[in-house]
Amino acid sequence: MKWEDIAGHDKLSSMSAGELEEIAAFCRQEIIQQVSCNGGHLASNLGCVELTLALHKVFDPAENPIVFDVGHQCYTHKLLTGRREAFLKLRRKEGCSGFPNPFESSLDPAIGGHAGNAVSIALGIGAAREMENTRSKVIAVVGDGALGNGIAFEALNTAVYGGKNLILVLNDNRMSISPAVGAVSRQLSKIISGRFYNRTRDILRRGVRKTPRLHRLIRRLDDWLKSALLPPSVIFQSLGFRFFGPVDGHSIPELIAILERIRELDGPLMLHVVTKKGKGVPYAENSPVAYHGVGKFEPGSGKLSDHSGGFSETLGGWMCRKALEDERIVGVSAAMIPGVGMAPFAEKFPKRCFDVGIAEEHAAIFSAGLALGGKRPVCALYATFAQRALDCIYHDAVLGKVPVIFALDRAGAVPDGPTHHGIFDLGFLRSLPGLTVMMPRNSCELELMLDFALSLDVPSVIRYPRGGASEKNLPVPDEIRIGKAQVLREAPGGPVIWALGAECGTAEKTAELLEKEGITTTLINARFVSPFDRETALKYSSRLQVVIEDHAGGGLSSALCECCAQESGKGVLAFNWGGSVPGHGSVAELRRDAGLDPESIARRIMEHLHRL
Repeated sequence: MKWEDIAGHDKLSSMSAGELEEIAAFCRQEIIQQVSCNGGHLASNLGCVELTLALHKVFDPAENPIVFDVGHQCYTHKLLTGRREAFLKLRRKEGCSGFPNPFESSLDPAIGGHAGNAVSIALGIGAAREMENTRSKVIAVVGDGALGNGIAFEALNTAVYGGKNLILVLNDNRMSISPAVGAVSRQLSKIISGRFYNRTRDILRRGVRKTPRLHRLIRRLDDWLKSALLPPSVIFQSLGFRFFGPVDGHSIPELIAILERIRELDGPLMLHVVTKKGKGVPYAENSPVAYHGVGKFEPGSGKLSDHSGGFSETLGGWMCRKALEDERIVGVSAAMIPGVGMAPFAEKFPKRCFDVGIAEEHAAIFSAGLALGGKRPVCALYATFAQRALDCIYHDAVLGKVPVIFALDRAGAVPDGPTHHGIFDLGFLRSLPGLTVMMPRNSCELELMLDFALSLDVPSVIRYPRGGASEKNLPVPDEIRIGKAQVLREAPGGPVIWALGAECGTAEKTAELLEKEGITTTLINARFVSPFDRETALKYSSRLQVVIEDHAGGGLSSALCECCAQESGKGVLAFNWGGSVPGHGSVAELRRDAGLDPESIARRIMEHLHRL
């Protein structure tokens, strides 16, 4: 089998269900092979293979756009749209993105990566086409718990307006990253278990197949049957959707039959498809959480590469210890309990740990409510997803001075690319009056900052990257004092290098390179972005001050520039991600391209000193 023989709707549309099942096995093996080499999202993509093939057979994606929610279920779609060569470099520089990307292919209608956007995007495209009297469908594939996201609910609420061309395919694997939670998940479980409806419908249809009038009557009574025998589906019908399913998401013949039927109907339509995350690979089926997003692994056994929990693991350990001392400690996360390191806490203190599903806004406000109720919540979110909750942090925590500890994991650049880089939040957060914003250089300092945040009676943010920190010769962190930086190494002359968080390790390596050239440096661990240590900054204002941060503009470099703007010093040299968004690829490659590696930083500092 060759990829050029199976890529494209024109080829797939003429194939039998049996041939498509062979292609499904072919795609599944390719996904396993490339994810094992490059890392990526395994279990969610394995569960979506047959569904994607059926969609591509029945619908031409050039005429009927397919919008994948979250985006990490699109690997088969990429393979079927002529991107197999790029897929060999999945998530690597100059290779295929791990998420939908219209700059990569016109058959990806929109950017994907954050949950909840697919229904809105598809509804908008469909409404625009309806205005042009175009009958082509727009398909939103929503799975991995994304239907519980608030944005998706907002779209469902208005789908009856302009949804004539909309088909919402609910890929229900009863999972997000952690097992799905909430009322929507429970209602879907009831539908799945409601096999009586499907059996009753099939018996009635077989009985009247030879009597056309009765057969048409039964089809008209289909919605009534759903209401009578599957009450949970009424939720979606009351929102204006015609509801179909549940359908076995791994049965290609059943999928083709239902898709060909609903293709001819006006929407909004909802098709409930039941799939198994990790389908076809025992280790992924048995541990869908562990194999959701993975690094390199052994494809035969599934053995994962060794990975240190670093900062995330430190947070979980601190919470478990503090919870024994302080019964007010509670944890909140948005479908990321394992990812943020809270799994041990959830296991030991299940009644004090809350997974609110893919709903970062709700997580932030719910945490504020817990604090108002006398608890001390730690709300742990990925930095990139926390961007959706920025207004909630401001409105519900900062304005009321509510003592929530916001722990933002995966701060900085990550291999997944633009949708997942956590590099834009500081510009907003540091501008909020009364919000303490910190970043630890290592796990030891994270524990000190958590202790300090717990002592405050106002909200605070602690940001840190994935994994641990690399440093060798820097002193042990000392006591945390509000708004005070830590001078790690002082020299009488030469540039002053400010570093934020784990970038202290980068600063240390840069200083070593400069020392080989006879340039002595002072190293400062900023610790606080807000309140910023103006006193220390002004102390060194007569010297060249350098900033290294894993963030775009608006963070530490902006704070230092604002502080020193009125001083007649040698200026501020900033090293950050600047005004562009880094692509996908290994973080080391991205940093080299942006000049954020120690060698590039040292070279630019020397060039700047030479000009001075």
